[in-house]
Amino acid sequence: MSSDKPVPVARGEEATWFAAAREGRLAYQRCGDCGAVPSYPRAICPTCWSSKLHEEQSAGHGIVYSFTVQYRAGAKGFESEVPYTLVLVDLDEGFRVLADLHECDVDSVVVGLEVQAYFDEVATLPHFRPVEKVNAA
Repeated sequence: MSSDKPVPVARGEEATWFAAAREGRLAYQRCGDCGAVPSYPRAICPTCWSSKLHEEQSAGHGIVYSFTVQYRAGAKGFESEVPYTLVLVDLDEGFRVLADLHECDVDSVVVGLEVQAYFDEVATLPHFRPVEKVNAA
């Protein structure tokens, strides 16, 4: 990963998510009262208003819900990577994340594609790749 790419700045509850990502873990929260899985870290459950949220670890397996192909760099540092694909992934544990998709030709991306998360050497954010690429390795 290029060193001139912007680095996310974690604030509030999301700091624990980024800390887990630096350790190569895809963390998420589950409510201890109602079982809801918020789509991003929070202090209060958006379903039942409980403060009994606890961290769990995702296996990183999911299905592409939606995607877009970027033909123009969205930020400085990504110019050499265009075109690149951004995907919304519905993870098996019941939450959705936005990430980039690697090891998949932009013309091969479809809604419903089975993907698996992985972390690169920087391990700041999760990336995804098609499951068939994971199984072939």
